[in-house]
Amino acid sequence: MSQAVQRAIELIQRSAEGPMSLSDAADLLDVHKSTALRILQTLEAARFVRKTGAGTYVFGSGLIELSELTLGSMDLRQHAGGLLRDLQRRTGHTVHLAQLIGDEIIYVDKVDSPAFQAVQLPSRVGHAVSIYASAVGKVILAYLPRQERDRLLSHVVFERYTPTTFADRDSLEVELAGIRQRGWAVDNGEHDSYVMCVAVPVRDSRGQTVAAISVTAIEVVATLAKLEENLPLLFATARDVSAEMGHSA
Repeated sequence: MSQAVQRAIELIQRSAEGPMSLSDAADLLDVHKSTALRILQTLEAARFVRKTGAGTYVFGSGLIELSELTLGSMDLRQHAGGLLRDLQRRTGHTVHLAQLIGDEIIYVDKVDSPAFQAVQLPSRVGHAVSIYASAVGKVILAYLPRQERDRLLSHVVFERYTPTTFADRDSLEVELAGIRQRGWAVDNGEHDSYVMCVAVPVRDSRGQTVAAISVTAIEVVATLAKLEENLPLLFATARDVSAEMGHSA
């Protein structure tokens, strides 16, 4: 382990024990205060430590948020696994579970359809999905508070992947309003022209949309209209997963 990483770990561990002054940090690492300050400032920028009004450093929220996100992802996948596999069997199409983790929407589970053996879908568990050019991304975005949606989209460089991509903020907002009205989202070949997808939200115990479940097919296997026929099953699965996460309708 590199010396810099080791020092950062030691400071994080010390901050969890109680307020730590710059002198405490320097003594702990046996380094000059300027060196300790640089490490603390780096940790502070990542919110792994927090500087108090008294000038001391305490444990920050960054690591807590990371641990909660990781645990939430593990719990969600565990609760949803059997339900997703049942949905795949009943629809015959690939099923995805995606979750908002940090600033990205990540595939946390995927149940492949046998129909895709000859055609490889681009989705991968653990990989990020386009936040604005995917059904799961749009359905999660649609139900976020406006301030959080603005924050996430402020970093997005819109790109027109296909003729159906919502490639600017104004057209995307119109689409998101429509999603909120009808309760589900589609991907009409918006990132990959041959991929069709329908997605619905998953809610937690607070009623907040934290994930999305989708049914996906390539267009030669099922058109978008054909996929939409699976919406009752998709909604029923999402309700069951939401219930497992503590949501009561």
